[in-house]
Amino acid sequence: MISILAGRTLELWGGCECTINRVGGRFHSQFAHRSRTDRLADIERIAGLGIRTIRFPLLWEELAPNAPGEIDWTFPDIQMERLQALGLRPIIGLVHHGSGPRYTSLIDPRFPGLLADYARAVAERYPWAEAFTPVNEPLTTARFSGLYGLWFPHGRSAGVFARALLNQVRGVAAAMQAIRAVNPAAQLVQTEDLGCTLSAPALAYQAEFENERRWLSFDLLCGRLDPESPVWTYLRKAGIEEDELLRVLAQPCSPDLLGINHYLTSARFLDEEITRYAAHEIGGNGRDIYADVAAVRAAAGGFCEPRDLLREAWERFRIPLAVTEAHLCCTREEQMRWLLEMWDAAQALRSEQVPVTAVTAWSICGAYDWNSLLTRPDGHYEPGAFDLRSPQPRETAVTSCLRELATHGASTHPLLRGPGWWRRRARLIGDETVHAAPLRVFAPRANRGMPMLLITGATGMLGQAFARMCRLRGLPYRLLSRSEMDIADPDAVRSTIAAFRPWAVVNAAGYARVEEAENDEDRCFRENTVGPQVLAGACATADVPLLIFSSSLVFNGAKNAAYVESDLPTPMNAYGRSKAAAEAQVLTSCPRALVVRTSAFFGPWDDSNFITQTINRLAAGKTVTAAEDVRLSPTYVPDLVHGALDLLIDRETGGWHLANAGAVSWAELARTAARIAGFDPALVHGVTLAELNLLAPRPLWSALGSERGQLLSGWEGALHRYFQDRATGRPMSPREPAAATEHL
Repeated sequence: MISILAGRTLELWGGCECTINRVGGRFHSQFAHRSRTDRLADIERIAGLGIRTIRFPLLWEELAPNAPGEIDWTFPDIQMERLQALGLRPIIGLVHHGSGPRYTSLIDPRFPGLLADYARAVAERYPWAEAFTPVNEPLTTARFSGLYGLWFPHGRSAGVFARALLNQVRGVAAAMQAIRAVNPAAQLVQTEDLGCTLSAPALAYQAEFENERRWLSFDLLCGRLDPESPVWTYLRKAGIEEDELLRVLAQPCSPDLLGINHYLTSARFLDEEITRYAAHEIGGNGRDIYADVAAVRAAAGGFCEPRDLLREAWERFRIPLAVTEAHLCCTREEQMRWLLEMWDAAQALRSEQVPVTAVTAWSICGAYDWNSLLTRPDGHYEPGAFDLRSPQPRETAVTSCLRELATHGASTHPLLRGPGWWRRRARLIGDETVHAAPLRVFAPRANRGMPMLLITGATGMLGQAFARMCRLRGLPYRLLSRSEMDIADPDAVRSTIAAFRPWAVVNAAGYARVEEAENDEDRCFRENTVGPQVLAGACATADVPLLIFSSSLVFNGAKNAAYVESDLPTPMNAYGRSKAAAEAQVLTSCPRALVVRTSAFFGPWDDSNFITQTINRLAAGKTVTAAEDVRLSPTYVPDLVHGALDLLIDRETGGWHLANAGAVSWAELARTAARIAGFDPALVHGVTLAELNLLAPRPLWSALGSERGQLLSGWEGALHRYFQDRATGRPMSPREPAAATEHL
């Protein structure tokens, strides 16, 4: 075996999401979002994590898009040279959820031979490369392309699925034969998404079939498909000739390493009780109609242990294993928890003498549009170890976690002591226990070893929102009222921090009545300036991170454009002055503090925000009057809280702007809300700010942008989610993709 398969200790490998797939006539490329300079720098970033083996794409669709043999080596030469210089060992990928360039496809009989020609050219160009994945996840790609109709050639039948799968498997074998003609020692690292299927009793037959079919790409490559199995019968009925199957099995191309990609939504649950589910989750197999949903969301026992799945693969094939993708689209701590679970599962199996070589941190630089399964080019981004939404890729908490795993085999982040959402009962559809208990304290038994987050402002909307989101995310917290800790009392603050020893403090308390502040400035400054300054001093002494909130009203609007973090505060009312003073004093007393400026926010739980008041008036048959000449960035509270918690967990410091992207007037915001809610937008009357005769002067421009990173999505999408979440009463973390239907 070559070096990448012979490590004595569990290794951390890395990789960047690199899919190039096709939908209709359009190729969707993860590379489209990155310049070549950025992609070259990604290699440096991965090396900087202590990783020495990388799944690396030299994708057919990118390098030879126009005609067979017309390959542009300019950029790959630079990349491969850099890999060598940094001592990184590549596992070369040639097709990643693709169907080849435009001149072929997954159902083209020429596909295997054309792929082999390209593979040989790569091997000849880089004869020092030792490991290859000619086709990533053949079975998964065949399902999405041939059964579900999501990707080209958009088949929705067993026949298209079977042909796409056979072509890919034959392509892998032909590619490896061509590569080994150049480098006889080259190794095949074959990846596949290893899910499992659970079901209600009436659908056990379908689950049994799918659990056998999931091995099909490995079975075909290893030459071990049994003609007596139901999968053989399925392929024959799908139109695959027996002679072709026998030829594939007679010339096996067994992998040197099985690369297991496992995602939480890969485990499915089939349920004939379709009334529990949304219409898009319901499908069938021609015999029964049933819902096909993520098992972890629908079944009490729906979490499939990674250790069990890996052991099952070893016992079936007796080929060394690696986890070749470990990634989760979720909140920051959940990304780390999932990665650590995969790492611990691999370590546990190694103690049982199961040869698990490595765990691969996948999507290190994040991924685009997987929320729609790459069917729409929306530019929807999910971060990884690096967040690309900043001018330069920003290290997240996942980055330090990876460095620790790569160098020490363990990670020390305090939030890793808690269970992931997939191990908490609140994950289940329809389970409301996450909101059943009072919000003041949350420290479930499973989290007792994890330090708390202290949150001030128990009676305020923002404090309550933090409590809700922490409960949803499994973060123990204590929500404090003023009677429990007066933030302007130094002794009370010091003693409370000493008693709870939190991992961080969030100040969600404060004076929020902008109009009244003009005649109540002393109290406004006590709550908005003195209190945060006292907290900052105590947190600095105790070496505890602090998060405080400021406002877009620290600006006077003269810029007539969105304000960014480096713009100097120029407040024009008492409330703005109190917030500007707090910013300066907190960062002086506690340089580690995180100061988040935000704009007028709205949430699904209270009736005092502008959106809710607008809808309530319209529902009562009344008109709404709002300023037409004031532009702001309305901010959805769940987005704000999730974003702020992620930054706090990332240990970010200094000033950040967190507001939903874009600028809109109060009047147009009200009209948009009216349209979404089904009311006549003409009931919203636009006036000038001056006509409202407000006591506190306000800027005509208070929209927020960011030079550090636009982390929140657009305000209009947030407004749609407000209505959805208000109807359900349960705002969630990022959701998983919708299920695809199955065809037996």
